[in-house]
Amino acid sequence: MKKVKIYVTLRESILDPQGSAVQGSLAKMGYGEVEDLRIGKYLELTIKDTERDINTLVKEMCEKVLTNVVIEDYRFEVEEAN
Repeated sequence: MKKVKIYVTLRESILDPQGSAVQGSLAKMGYGEVEDLRIGKYLELTIKDTERDINTLVKEMCEKVLTNVVIEDYRFEVEEAN
C-alpha cells in the first residue's frame, strides 16, 4: 500500500481573501512580521497496491476530482504505508 500526501494551493495569480483575513488578524495580534499568507488544503490518501502507475493515478485524481486546475496548483508525495 502507498500513502499519498497531496498539497493544494491557489495559483499565485488568484487572490486569497481567506489568507488575507488571517494575515490581518495575525498583524492585529502583534505578528506583523508575516508579510504574506496563503491558505491551501492537505489531503492524505491510502492506495492499495495496483498494477497502474501510482503517479499517473494520483495525477488523474487530482486533475479530475480533487483540485480545480483552473485556480489551484497541487503537488504530491508518495511513500510506503505502514
